[in-house]
Amino acid sequence: MNILSQSAMAILVAISVFSCSKTETTVTRTTDDSPYQPKEYVALKHPDWSKNATIYEVNVRQFTPEGTFKAFESHLPRLKQMGIDIIWLMPINPIGVEKRKGKLGSYYSVKDYYGINPEFGTKEDFKHLVDKIHSMGMHVIVDWVANHSSWDNPLAKDHPDWYSKTPEGHFQPTPWYDWDDVIDFDYDNPELRKYMTGALKYWVKDFDIDGYRCDVAGFIPVDFWENVRYELDQIKPVFMLGEWESRDLHKKAFDMTYSWSLWEKMTAVTRDHKPLAGLVEYMAHDVSTFPRNAYRMTFTDNHDKNSWEGNQYSNFGDGLEAAMVLAGTVNGMPLVYSGQEAGLNRSLQFFDKDLIEWKQHPFAGMYQKLFELKHQNQALWNGANGGEMIRIFNDKPQQVISFSREKNGDQILSIVNFSAQPTTVILDSKYQKGNYKEWFNQTDYKIKGADAFTLAPWKYLVLVKQQ
Repeated sequence: MNILSQSAMAILVAISVFSCSKTETTVTRTTDDSPYQPKEYVALKHPDWSKNATIYEVNVRQFTPEGTFKAFESHLPRLKQMGIDIIWLMPINPIGVEKRKGKLGSYYSVKDYYGINPEFGTKEDFKHLVDKIHSMGMHVIVDWVANHSSWDNPLAKDHPDWYSKTPEGHFQPTPWYDWDDVIDFDYDNPELRKYMTGALKYWVKDFDIDGYRCDVAGFIPVDFWENVRYELDQIKPVFMLGEWESRDLHKKAFDMTYSWSLWEKMTAVTRDHKPLAGLVEYMAHDVSTFPRNAYRMTFTDNHDKNSWEGNQYSNFGDGLEAAMVLAGTVNGMPLVYSGQEAGLNRSLQFFDKDLIEWKQHPFAGMYQKLFELKHQNQALWNGANGGEMIRIFNDKPQQVISFSREKNGDQILSIVNFSAQPTTVILDSKYQKGNYKEWFNQTDYKIKGADAFTLAPWKYLVLVKQQ
């Protein structure tokens, strides 16, 4: 090529690049696509029945002496009476034997995604339980372990390429974790995604379950979950709970994720004697950074915390009821873990039989009152169906959390003394004036604008505005 032709070619290339650059940076918009128009982050549609729902986690193995679906059914009437709407069953699949932990193994070491753990009964027993739950006006979701399987799951033999490997090419637990009874899947494999999606659809289609709680959901690519949600919703509207705390899961995949940070901030105050500022910060971030129509699961205990970090008493002590009230009145869906209502005061064994002692139920009545209010008062409904938390400033910010929520004329004021000291607190309540009734003791209050309340250590008031 001569010098002239080289120069001509360079000019042509420059023109071409400039032309492409001009084309790529040209943006066309319709009148409906304004860059200044606010857009709702959550694109999925929540099932209508979830708008004011509560949830209960069932540890089938420890729930009854028999540890079966049939035996658990006898508890459904009291759970319904307590105000539970969603029954979450910990994994129901057969448990692997190879490298099993304890005598019975972990629920989360799945040997067969299409099978039922024989400890619990048969597929017919499971279907009967699902139908019974539905007949009582409740819904049921199943715990799903998509991130890993047991070592002796047939998939490891039939499809070894579906699993991640060590540098030496061997199966491995999820990297960096000591989960040595399981091996890690590789979601870069399309065939694994297809198989797992098919298994998830099977239980919805053939057993009419209402959705899933998905274990370590954040370890798996979001686009997998978004497609799962799309395909499940073609069968029936489902409810999806992801064990994670991240806004990206809420766009098209999960209705609800965990509010780990609320639990951490509450235990920091009650167990670790930290200042209240961290809890205030949680409330601020919830209002300002979390998608308005995303659901958050709030709790004082669950199987992870109960197994690894103690129990509700060791974590909250005298502040347990205060934490329960806060978890039941902040933005979110409150969870009850197996045995909490009976005052479970120890951590349950995770890999062996460890029966819950169903003694008197000291907290069942309290949960029932909280959930009754949640069901009937729109201010406490879930996501965008409920009212935003509005801080009510007070003169004891190191001790007392106070806020209001309002929706469609329903309004509540939540005032919680998160300290071991009695206090008289004055609220800057000029925007909450009106007549109220305290939900637990039915005492009447008139809010005038600079109202004083006396609270014993770790005590609370939930004021409901009267029409």
